[in-house]
Amino acid sequence: MKVSEHKGFVLVVDDEVGVGEMIETYLSEQGFKVIYSSEGLEAVEIAKKQQPDLVILDLMMPGMDGLEVCRQLRSDPVTQQIIIIMLSAKADETDIVVGLELGAKDYITKPVRPRVLLARIEAALRMRDEIINRKDAESISHYGISFHIGRRKVFVDGRSVELTATEFEMLFFLIKRPGWVFSRSQIVEAVRGDDASVFDRTIDVHLVSLRKKLGQYGQFIETVRGIGYKLRE
Repeated sequence: MKVSEHKGFVLVVDDEVGVGEMIETYLSEQGFKVIYSSEGLEAVEIAKKQQPDLVILDLMMPGMDGLEVCRQLRSDPVTQQIIIIMLSAKADETDIVVGLELGAKDYITKPVRPRVLLARIEAALRMRDEIINRKDAESISHYGISFHIGRRKVFVDGRSVELTATEFEMLFFLIKRPGWVFSRSQIVEAVRGDDASVFDRTIDVHLVSLRKKLGQYGQFIETVRGIGYKLRE
C-alpha cells in the first residue's frame, strides 16, 4: 500500500495487482493522492478511516466482491458520500446495473484506458464539487452537529441520527439562530405544521428526546428559565 501527494484522494481496489498498481502509478503522476488495496474487506476499512474522495472499485474479486464493498460503503453514513467508479469486464452487464442501483456513480470496462479513467474521475469530482457548492446553503454545522436540510439528515460527529419530524423541525429552528432565546409558543408555531399534537406542554417532552439523541451536544440546547429555550452559541 502506497500513498502519494494529491489534488484529490483516490482509493483503488482491484485484486489484479498489475492493474491496481498501474492505476495507482498513473493517478499519482497526475497529482492525486492514491492508496491501493487488493482486498474488499481491507478497502472498506481504509474508506471508513481515511474517507477518500473517490473509489475505483473492481467488481470481480475473491472474498468480499465489489458489489458488497459498494453496498457497505453506501450503508455507512461515514462513507455513503464517497464517489464510486466501478471496473468491470464487458460480460458483467448485470453486475454493472446492480452496482449503479447500489449507488455507484459510473463504470469503466476493462482493459482500463488510463486517460479515459482520468477523464471520468475528474468529471465525477467536478460534479461533486458543483453539487456541494449548490448545497452549501442547505447545510448547517454547529459544534459536532451537521444538519442537511435538503436530505433531511442530521449527523452527530459523523454518525447519522434518526429524528422524528417534530424533532427535526425543532432542531432546524434552533440551529439557524444559535444564541437566540425562543419561547415555547414560538417553537410550537415554527414546528407544528399539520401536527396538532404539538403544543406548549409537549415541547418539553420533545426536547428531552432530542437532547438524548444529540448525545454530548444535547446539553447545548439550554433551558432559559421562565421563557423557553436557546441553542448555545
